[in-house]
Amino acid sequence: MTTATKRKTSLTLDATALDEARKYGVNVSAVAEAALTKAVDDARRENWLKENAAAFEAQSEWHDIHGHPLADIMVGFASETWKR
Repeated sequence: MTTATKRKTSLTLDATALDEARKYGVNVSAVAEAALTKAVDDARRENWLKENAAAFEAQSEWHDIHGHPLADIMVGFASETWKR
């Protein structure tokens, strides 16, 4: 297993929150890294959705005209909405 390269940085945090984290042994670096990773993942997802919005719209329009190509074999609660 490879280890990720770490880089030092400086953060400005609420003093009370930081004191409480230290008091309870919360690893501030780990929490910050996890929050940053989630924020990047969320931003990446939002960006991907925006970049592909036209394709989603085109697919939706195609389905509106032609129905779903697998409607005859779909199962589940939404399958009836695709059958024409």
